[in-house]
Amino acid sequence: MVIEHKKIAIVGGGPGGLTLARLLQMKGADVKVYERDAHKNVRVQGATLDLHEESGLEALRRAGLMEGFTANYRPDAGKLKILDKDFKVYLDEHSLLNSHSEDRPEIDRSPLRKILLESLQPDTVVWDSHFISMEKKDNGWLLHCKNNKSYYADLVIGAEGARSKIRSYLTGIQPVYSGVTMVEGNIANAEINALEIFKWANGGKIFALDESKSLLLSIKGDGTLTFYTGCNVDENWVRESGIDFSKKEQVFEWFKNEFHTWDKRWNELFESENVVIIPRPQYYYPLDQAWETQSDLTLLGDAAHVMPPYAGEGVNMAMQDAFELAECLADQKFRTIKEALKQYEKNMLKRASEMTAATLDNTNLIHAEGAVDHLLKMFNGE
Repeated sequence: MVIEHKKIAIVGGGPGGLTLARLLQMKGADVKVYERDAHKNVRVQGATLDLHEESGLEALRRAGLMEGFTANYRPDAGKLKILDKDFKVYLDEHSLLNSHSEDRPEIDRSPLRKILLESLQPDTVVWDSHFISMEKKDNGWLLHCKNNKSYYADLVIGAEGARSKIRSYLTGIQPVYSGVTMVEGNIANAEINALEIFKWANGGKIFALDESKSLLLSIKGDGTLTFYTGCNVDENWVRESGIDFSKKEQVFEWFKNEFHTWDKRWNELFESENVVIIPRPQYYYPLDQAWETQSDLTLLGDAAHVMPPYAGEGVNMAMQDAFELAECLADQKFRTIKEALKQYEKNMLKRASEMTAATLDNTNLIHAEGAVDHLLKMFNGE
């Protein structure tokens, strides 16, 4: 095994990085995960995750963690309502005996992270290790972190998301703006702070599509409502809009103007003082991206192939990257780490290109006229 007696550093403790750590430890590898969070109990933001059979769920099966998943997934969290701006219902999976959600079971980020963390050997994750830079040392890398500590590794895997600093050591290829910017909001205790929309969601998801705009929302197990607006705007809109996104009142004024023809019930999303808002321009990497394989460095997840969330593939791609990379590094047919990484990157980049193309199609569909009809046809296999 080419990683025998090698020190492996995974930078980033998200689902992809933790899955990889688990799979490598099962193969006897010496691995550490360097995570910027101060400790394991830092609250994890974001919507629920739908895991797909061939990727996210397959990774958990290989990691021996399906029992933990089954105990923590939320059967109704993926049930979807499709609405228009006036709250007209076009699809309500809560009323169906069989729904699309059953093929892609949902789990919140926090319990998934807990399952993965508890599967690792003690002290695998080095907390409060915010990566700054690294330099070549001996046959590997010396990683420098904000905690004023440095760590050596023979092999480094960048798994620290869309703003990966590791990526620049491998390639200079820059992301491309998708044309859509999202505004994310998280409302704690939504049953109190956004009761009407909370009841409409019924513990699941809502896709509201109209006028080439989107409003997607979901309910997490802790009662948080997470929502995302999506609009076709210029790449620099966040900076040039003049909106201070830390001030809810300014964002609310923008929403009332941008969505002025939408039913006023949607305003409830911004009326609570318990809403936290983050703007998120959506990017992707070119479909033909490629780089020269190195012998001691690679990427997985968003660091390798960020894309908009409109196909639900982000976490699944990362977890599939993890099990494919682990298999390559443990495959006896490869004589060197570079050979193993070359095979992994070839397969990963091809898969990422195909999924990015599909995701961009979905992004355009959801933000086009007639989006509801297009989405219903897609669900019906047309």
